[in-house]
Amino acid sequence: MRSGKVIKSKIYFGGTWVIAAITLAVLIIIIGFVLVKGLPHISWEFLSQEPSNMGREGGIFSVIIGTLLCTLLAVLIATPIGVAGAVHFNEYAKEGRLVAVIRFFTEILAGIPSIIFGLFGFAFFVVALGMGWSILACGLTLAIMILPTIVRSTEEALKTVPMSYREGSLALGSTKWHTIVAVVLPCCRSGILTGVILGLGRAIGETAAVMLTVGGALNMPTSLMDSTRTMALHLYTLANEGISDEKTYATAALLIILVLLINTAADLISRKAMKDS
Repeated sequence: MRSGKVIKSKIYFGGTWVIAAITLAVLIIIIGFVLVKGLPHISWEFLSQEPSNMGREGGIFSVIIGTLLCTLLAVLIATPIGVAGAVHFNEYAKEGRLVAVIRFFTEILAGIPSIIFGLFGFAFFVVALGMGWSILACGLTLAIMILPTIVRSTEEALKTVPMSYREGSLALGSTKWHTIVAVVLPCCRSGILTGVILGLGRAIGETAAVMLTVGGALNMPTSLMDSTRTMALHLYTLANEGISDEKTYATAALLIILVLLINTAADLISRKAMKDS
């Protein structure tokens, strides 16, 4: 009987290793293929020059700037709102039907296709509010998209802080707000950072919602009301219209490198935060 359980345990253990190895191999193949095809075409001119001839010539400097502006604006808008919402749900709100309904719709928002957010952003921000195709309309739309991710990740991080930390702070005379700011949030900043990075990664790789709200102009943006083009949208346009295979793979490789750098930096910051706490 015992030997049968041991055999089953080894089978399950081996099966998980096989699945993990297959997943890792597929990921390495995809990333390796894109990097092998794209890295040879990445140069200083590609990074520093603006695109010309519909993207067939030149570089993607204005596209990189547009990507950074849209994603950073989205994160700057969504992070304080998401963290504040998670703090309210976990620290202030009493469990009840209203809170349950809000959490339910928050989870639904996290699973809505991005094209729906794009249509909403186009109808509300671009048309109704008169923002036009602009970085501001795109940033607001992306902020709504990544907000559920930040809320849920922050809420889960807050739950990992022991209740004794809160009770000890309150027993020493601290107010509830001071306890949250000085004790609770610092203890779970790595989890909050993880949620922000997940939202940032989704915003960087988004195409459908961006296409409907930012326009796609190749000129260098000078204000938040200008139209621009993100790297994901630029990649989609180049590949869909068959403009340039070299520029397509170079953009894809650069986008992968950017995401890897962001995740690596987030991991280092998260580990440092855990050590400091």
